[in-house]
Amino acid sequence: MEGEMCPRTKIGVLVITFLFFLNRSHKIMASDPDPVLDFCIPYTPKPESVTIGPLSGLHWCKNASEATADDFIFSGIKSAGDFKESGFSALSINPTAFPGLNTLGMSFVRADLDVGGINVPHFHPRATEVALVLEGKVYSGFVDSANRIYAKVIEKGEVMVFPRGLVHFQMNVGDSPATIYGSFNSQNPGLQRIPAAVFGSGIKEELLKKAFGLSGEQIDEMRRKFRPKEERETHS
Repeated sequence: MEGEMCPRTKIGVLVITFLFFLNRSHKIMASDPDPVLDFCIPYTPKPESVTIGPLSGLHWCKNASEATADDFIFSGIKSAGDFKESGFSALSINPTAFPGLNTLGMSFVRADLDVGGINVPHFHPRATEVALVLEGKVYSGFVDSANRIYAKVIEKGEVMVFPRGLVHFQMNVGDSPATIYGSFNSQNPGLQRIPAAVFGSGIKEELLKKAFGLSGEQIDEMRRKFRPKEERETHS
């Protein structure tokens, strides 16, 4: 019949359609690899007799019979870290600090904000974050890819989620220090702080002038503030 596809053409269309949706599904579900063991507590340092296996992250695992309960317990976030100029302190916990997390596809952070302190706009390229306020009142939010902002003051016991790869931020708006527990669905979520990425990375001054409408003097001032610590010490 005129206009009807031949069987071979139909099969080709079906295959292409299947591959298209398979590819889309693969992208949507992309995350840390699934573990092939119950857990993988890495040896530190790696013994010469241990063979590196096909696991992500730290590859040489203890035999399960050698693991103890202590391998799955971390006590390093009982107290806040040192505050930065921004009034922010973060203790990031990944498999390097807590080997029990290795290959489990997650990590976490304790963040503390002094009164008026801020966690500057930043994003995690490889993870969605769930943030629970343990103490205080925090103005918390993110910006989507259409530049819509979703922000609100959240208090003790409330949770906010920051979708993977979207810019988000926090500020203590209470009259006492605030504490946040953040959890990531990746053992290596990555972190890019927007101010440091823009002004501390060596992007050409002319581009920054045009992008932000800043003078050369203003750009120099921002670069002095956000260049890597070792460079600041070299120029001091």
